[in-house]
Amino acid sequence: MAGRPVDYQRRDELLDAVVDYMVEHGLSELSWRPVAAGLGVSPTTLVHHFGTKEQMLQVVLERLRRRMFAATSDAAGPHPDLATAARAVWTRTSDPRMQAEFRLFFAAYGRALQAPQQFADFLDHVVTDWMTSLREAPDVDTETAARTATLVIATIRGLLLDLLTTGDRNRVQDAAESFLSALERRP
Repeated sequence: MAGRPVDYQRRDELLDAVVDYMVEHGLSELSWRPVAAGLGVSPTTLVHHFGTKEQMLQVVLERLRRRMFAATSDAAGPHPDLATAARAVWTRTSDPRMQAEFRLFFAAYGRALQAPQQFADFLDHVVTDWMTSLREAPDVDTETAARTATLVIATIRGLLLDLLTTGDRNRVQDAAESFLSALERRP
């Protein structure tokens, strides 16, 4: 089996399935046997397609990050102003159906911070993708774009972490609405 070439289409399908499994089960279930059993494949199949568990985790985090960014970008539509983009991001990320995905995101973020060399690609993109996107909003001047984008990212992630931690949707949504309304009123 080791000499057989990797079927990249099958690897891509398996990767999506592993990400879905991780969203449902979290990082604590990241070992070959439970993941393989959950996907209905052998551990050897996973090793063949992903190498080590660490390599599999790296590609899982990359796929998760890309999925989340694409979904929230799609929700905002093409070339939204900053307030519209921030509201679309908050609406998607705070949706109760996304709770497991964002729990995994924050767990992965913490794990990446503990091993920054191993997860350098994740850490390089987890903020910069959003910074780039938000700085390109047509209503943000270049002088304040980085500062404003940083505040939007930090505020939304902080509110989301609060929501996931406390479950106090009313309080957190009220705070989010206050923040988003202030963005909509800014000159």
